[in-house]
Amino acid sequence: MRVKPWAGVMLVCLLSGGLCSCGRSGAATREDAAAQEAAPIVPVAKAARADLATDVTLTAEFEPYQQIDVMAKVAGYVSSIPVDIGDRVREGQRLAVLEIPEMEDDLSRANAAVDQADAEIATAHDELSRAEATHEMAHLSYTRIGDVIRREPGLVPRQEVDEAHSRDLVSEAQVAAAQSGLRTAQQRARVARAERARLETLHRYTTISAPFNGVVTKRYANDGAMIQAGTSSQTQAMPLVQLSQNDLLRLILPVPESVVSSVHVGEEVDVRVTSLGETFRGRVARFAETIQESTRTMDTEVDVRNPDLRLIPGMYAEVRLRVDQHAHALAVPLDAVDRSGASPRVFTVTAGVVHIAAVTLGLENAQRVEIASGLEEGTAVVVGRRAGLQEGEKVEVRPVEGQVP
Repeated sequence: MRVKPWAGVMLVCLLSGGLCSCGRSGAATREDAAAQEAAPIVPVAKAARADLATDVTLTAEFEPYQQIDVMAKVAGYVSSIPVDIGDRVREGQRLAVLEIPEMEDDLSRANAAVDQADAEIATAHDELSRAEATHEMAHLSYTRIGDVIRREPGLVPRQEVDEAHSRDLVSEAQVAAAQSGLRTAQQRARVARAERARLETLHRYTTISAPFNGVVTKRYANDGAMIQAGTSSQTQAMPLVQLSQNDLLRLILPVPESVVSSVHVGEEVDVRVTSLGETFRGRVARFAETIQESTRTMDTEVDVRNPDLRLIPGMYAEVRLRVDQHAHALAVPLDAVDRSGASPRVFTVTAGVVHIAAVTLGLENAQRVEIASGLEEGTAVVVGRRAGLQEGEKVEVRPVEGQVP
C-alpha cells in the first residue's frame, strides 16, 4: 500500500510533540524535588556582650523653682512701679516704691526724741560732775576735821564734826542720784533710738525689692493704687507683682512604687521636651520619702537648669529614669527569645543545624534581653522566624544587619 507524503509529516510532528511534552514534565518533577530538598533560610544574629539598661519614662509639667506674690510690708500709695510682665529682674532690684506721708512725720518726731534724749544725757553728765565735785569737797572737809580731832582731841566742837559728816553723806547721796539720773537718761536715749530704728526699718519697706533673680509673671497694681499691708490676717491685701524663678525649674514625677528603690538623689536623667524637640539634662534633687496611698507613687523632684529661659513653666516633659543597668552582659535581640512555652528558649544554629536551648533571662530593654544562663557568647540565634523549625533541622543562615548587639 502506498503511504501519502502528508501522513508521514503528521506522524513525525506527533512523535516530536510527545517527546517534548515528556521532557518538560520530567524537568518540572526534578525541580520540585530539588526545591523540597533545599534547606530553609533563617535570619540569625550572634549573642554578644553589651551594656544593658532599663528605663521608665514619666511625664510631668515644668514648675518654677520658686514663685511668690510680692506683698507690701506697710500700707501706702504706689509712687512708681517700673517693672511689667515678662521683665527679668535681679535680686535686690527695685520693683515698686510706696508713698507714706505720715511716716515722714513719724521719722521727724523720732529724730527729735533722740536729740532730746541726747540733751538729757548731757545734762545728767553735768549734774553728776557737779555732785561729784560737791561730794569731793565735803568729804575732804570731813577728813581734815577728823585728822584734827585725832591730833588734838576737844579742839573742834562735836556739833561741827557732825555737820561735816552730814554734808559728806548728803553729797555722796547726790552723786548716787546723779548717776541714777544719767542711767535713766541713757535708757530713754536707747528707747528713742530703737523707735527711730523701727521707723527707719519701716521706711525702707516703702521700696519693694526682688528677693531673688526671676521673671515678673503678673502685675497687680499701677501707679497711685492704694496697697494694704500684706499681713497674714489681711487676706484681702493686694500684691504688687508675682515673681517666678525660672532659671531653675522643677519637675514633680509620680514614680511608681515598683521602682522607688531605684531612685537616687543626684542621679542624672534625660528630659525630653516634645514642644521644642530637644533633650535637656536634669538631676534628681529630692523625693518625698513617702508613697501616696491613692496612686501608689512617690513624688520625686527633678531640677533642670534653664539659664537662657528657653524652658517655660507649664511645658510638658518626658523624663527617663534609669531603673537598672548591667555592664558587659550577654544579650540577644528581643525577638530571638521564644516565650510560648513554659520557660523561655532560643533556637541556635551550629554548622547549619538547628538546636533548641532553654535559657534564663535577665535585664531587658526595648531592643535586647540579657541571657543569664543557657547560651554562650558568639552563638548564632534565630531571630523572629521560628515557625516550623525543629531540633536537628538543617537550615541556611542569613545574618541580620543591626541585630547583632
